[in-house]
Amino acid sequence: MSVNFKPLADRVLVEPTKAETKTASGIIIPDSAKEKPQEGTVVAIGNGKADEPMTVKVGDKVLYGKYSGSELKLNGNDYLIVKESDILGILS
Repeated sequence: MSVNFKPLADRVLVEPTKAETKTASGIIIPDSAKEKPQEGTVVAIGNGKADEPMTVKVGDKVLYGKYSGSELKLNGNDYLIVKESDILGILS
């Protein structure tokens, strides 16, 4: 997926994984009770800092802190801008 957004420095644009809408037993979860997702896919990355090159790349599935980043809406889609240091790890 391509977006017309280029993060600066050590920032990363992440598309959060959609929150579950049903439990395993089929109960529908209302919006007010949905857990905020903590994982997503890297959509765009900045160039890094002079002394700290970027370690994540576009397409990586990542885990980030629950209250990390700033929410952003682009072309009708929800994204999160986080600093690379707020990313806890890459999921394999």
